[in-house]
Amino acid sequence: MAVEIEVITITHAIQQAVAPVFLLAGIGAILNVLTNRLARIIDRSRTLHRRLENLPDERTAGVHEELAMLTRRARVVHRSIGYSTTSALLVCVVIAMLFISAVLAWNSSLLVAGLFVLAMACLIGALVGFLREIQLATRIMLNGP
Repeated sequence: MAVEIEVITITHAIQQAVAPVFLLAGIGAILNVLTNRLARIIDRSRTLHRRLENLPDERTAGVHEELAMLTRRARVVHRSIGYSTTSALLVCVVIAMLFISAVLAWNSSLLVAGLFVLAMACLIGALVGFLREIQLATRIMLNGP
């Protein structure tokens, strides 16, 4: 009988952890998008640095402006990746806490709630950074050269 109770407890803990696991999948997708954007920024920066070597001095100002914008965008994306990764790590801790509290019959509801809110705050920070980077990337296109 005691073994059945433990299996039921573990089964319940698994059911509780399903929603955060889906959240992890979503954060993983966001991280994929952010890392791809960072890779494109880095590739463009390398191309501009190579082009800079062959340009006459009077034409380098525009390239330096674009490099400055790329640096700004890279910083924003880098920060967003940090927030996303922190959010994913906090969700993992939430899942672990759910299992630990189920196995040990420990009430960790305040800790789990706090960690989850912190994970959401980090995810919000990452998404705000993503929006900011999109704004910076499209600024040149919308405002013209």
